[in-house]
Amino acid sequence: MGFTAIEKVLARASRQAQARAGDIVYPDPDMIMVHDGLVQQSKQVLDRIGIAQLASRKKVMMVSDHDVIYGSARAAERGAFNRKAAQAWGVEQFFDVGQGGHGHIFPMEEGRVLPGMFYFDNDTHATNAGAVGAFGLRVGTEISRVLATGTTWVKVPETVRIELKGRLPAQVQGRDIGFYLARKVKSGQLPVQMDYRVIEYSGDLNQFGLGARVALCSSPTEMRAAAVFLPPSEAILAYCEQHAKREFTPIFSDPDAHYEACGSLELALIEPQVVLPGGVGNSVDVGEVAGTAIDHAFIGSCGSGMYDDLLSAASVLKGRRVAPGVRLFIVPGSQRSLRRMTDEGVTKIFLDAGAMLLPPGCGPCNDAVVGPLATGEVSISTATNSNTGRFGARDAKLFLGSPLTVAASAVAGTIIDPRQVPADQALYDQMEAAYA
Repeated sequence: MGFTAIEKVLARASRQAQARAGDIVYPDPDMIMVHDGLVQQSKQVLDRIGIAQLASRKKVMMVSDHDVIYGSARAAERGAFNRKAAQAWGVEQFFDVGQGGHGHIFPMEEGRVLPGMFYFDNDTHATNAGAVGAFGLRVGTEISRVLATGTTWVKVPETVRIELKGRLPAQVQGRDIGFYLARKVKSGQLPVQMDYRVIEYSGDLNQFGLGARVALCSSPTEMRAAAVFLPPSEAILAYCEQHAKREFTPIFSDPDAHYEACGSLELALIEPQVVLPGGVGNSVDVGEVAGTAIDHAFIGSCGSGMYDDLLSAASVLKGRRVAPGVRLFIVPGSQRSLRRMTDEGVTKIFLDAGAMLLPPGCGPCNDAVVGPLATGEVSISTATNSNTGRFGARDAKLFLGSPLTVAASAVAGTIIDPRQVPADQALYDQMEAAYA
């Protein structure tokens, strides 16, 4: 019997001949990522027990992405602490505000996260690494143990395979697939478990570029998946080879690998989705909530902050204005995307439409440290989830949609089917070559 991709990569990282689901291993990671919100706690833990040096400081990447605009004295103090911590620890890969962007986006764009890699991360959405055929595993506050010792124990997760069949209809996007998948799993129509599983996509994947693959990683994360994996296509491998900062070896599951469960989705049946308040499993076809008035819209997050996401939104907003009474926030996933937006005229499209640009990072998705909602307001966004209180007021209503759906709704002033708001075809077509 063959091995799944996660079994192979954890065996390699643990210097073992093989690893099977259920085994306990101690992998030596290729990288250790710490986001700004957990640096202070981690350092204080290590300081209390007298650990001043990191076990593998050259592997450590620190990123400032959750709180980029200091909206409080507390945030400013934490940022200052993080800069001192990076210096004290001797961390060379420190991407402070304005230097990298979202930690689950820019390392893939810049060739720092590559096919076949394994790394530890304190944050849940390390699952994005699966977009390039890598594995990032969230260890939460146990990141302090990893910083001190270089590793921690890992139970090799089971893998669930989801086959995507056919061609995705026009103006239906990767986030729509993820929402639809979450809906099918929650309803029991797709009888698979996601809790601490690897969700491995298979099937007709060559139609998906890097941005769409990132979007496919988002919803399983919110349903407690340990990791998401897409076998890298030739196009993805070519992009990674062009930008790689180190050598890499892609990994693929064996044809006779064991999967805990298998399921499939017919892509042609998927319509634009909208997630209702309360979680990603609460998705419906957009027509069921069309006409709902909105006050707030946001396009970005680690689920939809890639450059092709921004292009798709711009293709709807070009030549149009955001509806009166609606505030629309645009948050690029990386400094690289922000520069491209400016160089290629996309920034002007957003500004002409009346949208507001925030610096690269999490934006409102980080518990609305910027761009919150007032009591009773309604939002549609590309945030990672629609949990109560995520954008401030607990009685606010949070809906989720694809970048196309959110942009179209911002123009209409109500939730609307994006197929009713024709996109600028030239811009829309550029999405396919966004990461060529």
